[in-house]
Amino acid sequence: MFEKNEILELQIEAIGSEGEGIAHVNGYTLFVKDTVPGDRIEAKVVKTGKSFGYARCERIIEPSPDRIEPVCPISKRCGGCQFQHLSYEAELKFKQEKVFNCIKRIGGFKDEEIPMLPIIGCEEIMHYRNKAQFPVGVDKNGETVTGFYAERSHEIVDTTRCYIQVEENELILETLKAFMKKYKISAYEEKINPKTRKPEKAKGLVRHIMTRKGFATGEIGICVVINGNTLPNAAEFTDMMLKAFEVRNDVRITSICVNINKKITNVIFGEKLKCIYGEPYIVDMIEDIKFKISPFSFYQVNPAQTKKLYGKALEFAGLTGEEVVWDLYCGIGTISLFLAKKAKEVYGVEIVPAAVENAKENAKLNGIENVYFTVGKAEDEAKKLPKPDVIVVDPPRKGCDEKLLETIMNYKPSRVVYVSCDPATLARDLKVLCGDVGYKLEEVQAVDQFSRGVHVETVALLSKLDVDKHIDVEIKLDELDLTSAESKASYAQIKKYILEKFDLKVSTLYIAQIKKKCGIVLRENYNKSKKEKQVIPQCTLEKEEAIMDALRHFKMI
Repeated sequence: MFEKNEILELQIEAIGSEGEGIAHVNGYTLFVKDTVPGDRIEAKVVKTGKSFGYARCERIIEPSPDRIEPVCPISKRCGGCQFQHLSYEAELKFKQEKVFNCIKRIGGFKDEEIPMLPIIGCEEIMHYRNKAQFPVGVDKNGETVTGFYAERSHEIVDTTRCYIQVEENELILETLKAFMKKYKISAYEEKINPKTRKPEKAKGLVRHIMTRKGFATGEIGICVVINGNTLPNAAEFTDMMLKAFEVRNDVRITSICVNINKKITNVIFGEKLKCIYGEPYIVDMIEDIKFKISPFSFYQVNPAQTKKLYGKALEFAGLTGEEVVWDLYCGIGTISLFLAKKAKEVYGVEIVPAAVENAKENAKLNGIENVYFTVGKAEDEAKKLPKPDVIVVDPPRKGCDEKLLETIMNYKPSRVVYVSCDPATLARDLKVLCGDVGYKLEEVQAVDQFSRGVHVETVALLSKLDVDKHIDVEIKLDELDLTSAESKASYAQIKKYILEKFDLKVSTLYIAQIKKKCGIVLRENYNKSKKEKQVIPQCTLEKEEAIMDALRHFKMI
């Protein structure tokens, strides 16, 4: 055990879940912020427990090869980024391993049971975030400050520049400060209870300012959160903001709102929203799909990576145009509308009424008519929906509700696509779905949505084989009674041809059925279930015609 303020020489070995460096001394674990695996440092012990403690880096004796100089001058004080000092290659490695290790340790999967694809990294690791929420307060000198809270505190680190947020925010914050100074508008001040670390008293008007930018459209939305009923000189505020951006041709302010929150709480938004300029939303696009985004809307913060994330979810869904898809935790319909492009029908379920209304508007905005949204709990609304072929879930950080998992297991879709923002809760839920229910983890794809931070998005594909309706088929060329016709194309070649020409996925079983129908006789090599009553799925007419075309193409018939 070490004493508080004791000076130690440490070798940083790994990265913790919150981005801190990890060192071990005689079996004791120390967490050290702003350090990198490979760093040799001098550190001061600041807090100790029975099995682990915390230390502060006093001096870097020998830097790690993965250490870089932070771009942001306040990165050590601000709680917004964890990896400004870490090379991006090392950051991606950490995130890939974080997902893998969570699935292994929490989910209980063996190494060979985790089919991890290489992580998809960002092309741009700075200025990628389309949304920011800046607290507004007062410093010790009584001056208005804006920025971000220091880690584990309500102290605002004063800045107008954030290197992972859009550059336009700097001008917005400077204009806000100028407006408040000119018209003597007070900033929010709160008294924190030292025991609970929660605010107990407050005064002042302006609490937060939130910004959103549409990367595809150039539209900017501003929302000022106030501790009162009105924003004085609101017209002048609007005028100052519009004038600040009048020289810009690439962006424009299209929405300015005021949100009323008079409660003493850490929750940023109140329930009441007033639009004082333009519309109460901005419009953005992902690929060719438009979205109306209000201050309350959940919308992925990294549009470039969102395109890749949703593209992977769509790929995993394996849609042919014939499937009924459920999108649970659908939000404003972002994933639903992507799925609707290739599905027969998509049903989005969301418990937040405002989000569902936004989703319906977004469907109408894009002229998409095969998607339907409903308000409620998934387990309740499921009873009213047609049976799904595919279920997609994109839950909040806490993961799927237990009853929702039960709903998935009860309806037994052939595929489940799980989009997760927390590998730990993803692993927990995979353990349930891949237990006795019979789902298999087919693929896992990590996507870096939050460069310079610890969080990572993941898409997982699960497939289900119903033994009452299916048989496993494994056909090997050396076990077949081959004719010259059979040897002209492999099953993989036939599948590829059909996918490229008809955009259809066909199984080995279906190909075998049509081969047999055409007189290409095969020796049975089925791994049949031991159950007496077996229902072998039969190839549909559409897929039969596609397979016949492929057989003709390869001159097999």
